Amino acid sequence: MKQLALLVAVGALLATQASVSALIPEQVRVETGLLAGTAAPTPNVRMFKGIPYAAPPLGENRWKAPQPAAKWEGVRKADAFGNRCLAGGGGGGGRGRGGAPGAQGRGNAPPAPAAAAPPAAPAQPPTSEDCLYVNVWTSANAATDRRPVMVWIYGGGFTGGAGSEQRYDGERLAAKGPVVVTFNYRLGVFGFLAHPELSKESGRNASGNYGMMDSIAALQWVKRNISAFGGDPNNITVFGESAGAIMTSALIGSPQAKGLFQRAITQSGAWMGLQMARMDTRAAREQAGTKALADMGVASIADLRKKSTEELTAGLRAPAGLVIDGHLIPEDLSITFAQGRQNEVDVLAGSNDNEGTFFQFGGPMAAEPFLNQSKQRFGELIDGFLKLYPAGSDAEANTSYLAAYADETSWNMRQSAVAQTRRGKKGYVYYFTRVPRGADGKPSPRGATHTAEIQYAFNNPTGLNWDDVDKKLADTMSSYWVNFATKGDPNGAGLPKWPEFKSMSDGRVMILGDTVQVESTAPATRLSFFDSAYARLMK
Repeated sequence: MKQLALLVAVGALLATQASVSALIPEQVRVETGLLAGTAAPTPNVRMFKGIPYAAPPLGENRWKAPQPAAKWEGVRKADAFGNRCLAGGGGGGGRGRGGAPGAQGRGNAPPAPAAAAPPAAPAQPPTSEDCLYVNVWTSANAATDRRPVMVWIYGGGFTGGAGSEQRYDGERLAAKGPVVVTFNYRLGVFGFLAHPELSKESGRNASGNYGMMDSIAALQWVKRNISAFGGDPNNITVFGESAGAIMTSALIGSPQAKGLFQRAITQSGAWMGLQMARMDTRAAREQAGTKALADMGVASIADLRKKSTEELTAGLRAPAGLVIDGHLIPEDLSITFAQGRQNEVDVLAGSNDNEGTFFQFGGPMAAEPFLNQSKQRFGELIDGFLKLYPAGSDAEANTSYLAAYADETSWNMRQSAVAQTRRGKKGYVYYFTRVPRGADGKPSPRGATHTAEIQYAFNNPTGLNWDDVDKKLADTMSSYWVNFATKGDPNGAGLPKWPEFKSMSDGRVMILGDTVQVESTAPATRLSFFDSAYARLMK
């Protein structure tokens, strides 16, 4: 028995050594120098963390396009995440982007409340303005493998989040074949301050989208360096959730991102946010930036750059989120997509069954505010809205609020896919309905709320209480995501057939829940209402 146990142990060791030896080498050369990665806990995956993709945006580099990262001598350890970006005093302020009928507090995209965070998460890196880092997970055997690449953009209302969050760990997704990348982008007032002086010094009369500039710089870094990790620089999929999905959609619409990726996955967010809304203009955001400096008692951007991080965090208050800057975003993206001027990429898009429960910080919606805000949003269409979403009592209004939120977000994701099919590309749409279980094993009282699908897409159960249904759904979803990144089609062997979504009238979404199946009937009447509301908004 002892000899048998010894043989088994030796065999396991040899198998592990063979597995590790088949990985991308521990040391990889990128454009700025040599990196030393580490083997991930998941077999056959190597990870490289905390790689600078741009210079620290400090001092004179504050509120400027990202500058090239410095080169280093010797071997840089890539075994720990870089600093997270901090937001300062900024907050969502995109005039409804991310709001909903009767939403209590509306912004560009929702920040995650403390209760929504995964439990027992390990300590995160500190926050700093020095935060422009990228992380890579790869199961490639050699640099010549040319695996598909998946680049994740995190959510958090443009005021929070980081590529190092536990729920975004890429190793289990990378084990299915792709090279997975996460990165940090500037947030809040550090990432989205607009001001006339900043527009003038830019040379393009544009300011406010520094976080988006970071995303483009990260994609450019991937394009130049990902082959060293076994990735294919010509087969890149950008995917993101909430603010990350809004950013992804803006990249689809931006002429400055053309050619940087071939496909996109947008989870609970399109170019308008979760719900329909016009974008902020540069003039409006410059006015807000001017007021922010005046309120802080600062005379110029030069003086503002002299302030410490702590002073800015404590005293600078300005909206955060994407803006029509005339350069990265030349016009309201609704116009760009309506006119077919967006980049030609395949899209997989979707939303969750109980998105609205995420935003009820003040408790259930009451009838009076629901009616008032709905009348303000829909004007002469209010009677049609109330037929679909009645508000005869507080309880009925709350039910209607949640239903309207889910329906409008689903409408938004469906129409974003249709916009790409009009460009001759493929579109697929999902609707996530699985209710996660908490640490106590009980279904979440929030249902399939905003952010609930993320860890299923990453096949990452860390910190969650998954049963066999959850594990099967996560395996199925992550396979769909990887298949789409590989070939622009989520379908594959052993998976329920997912039809293309080509039109709002007869397109069918894939229901991702306790069972995975195509919806039997599209909610045509409700979708038609939001078509009319959108046409009214854009007049």
